[in-house]
Amino acid sequence: MDDRMIVELYFERSEKAVLATDAKYGKYCYAIAYNILSNHEDSEESVNDTYIDAWNSIPPHRPSVLSTFLGKITRRISIDKWRRKNAEKRGGGEMPLVIEELGECISSENDVEKTFEKKRLNEVINSFVISLPKTEQKVFICRYWYMDSIGSIGKQFGFSESKVKSMLYRTREKLRDVLRKEDLE
Repeated sequence: MDDRMIVELYFERSEKAVLATDAKYGKYCYAIAYNILSNHEDSEESVNDTYIDAWNSIPPHRPSVLSTFLGKITRRISIDKWRRKNAEKRGGGEMPLVIEELGECISSENDVEKTFEKKRLNEVINSFVISLPKTEQKVFICRYWYMDSIGSIGKQFGFSESKVKSMLYRTREKLRDVLRKEDLE
């Protein structure tokens, strides 16, 4: 079923919308949640919460790209769940590593998670990512948006883990330079 039809099912308030969403995007949403949470039960719960959020958001919202819409919801829910679970301790998985890696680019005076929420920083980072060469851009997004492991990124692009690490390091250094110029480091 195509996305337009799935969105129409939401507008009709048909429960088939959730079933169609799960059939088409369940694995995608689960992968995003699992990369953040590293826990099967929590990831399943995040995916289910994604469907509830989508149900409550459509209508009135009509997403133009359903996969992106669902991915954003899953990511937000999963990060919120991760923050709650790790308020006092750092857990496993990719999330702490990703925050630590990007923390090298952003001033330690501010909490990395709070800094990310600032609109200007988001705009600068978005512009930076768009300006990257396509492969570098995709690797950066895989790591810092989807929170994929270094190994899975290497497999996806046919790179060794050391090449992925090197590419990410160089990209973070470029980002750090941009943030310094914008006085955001």
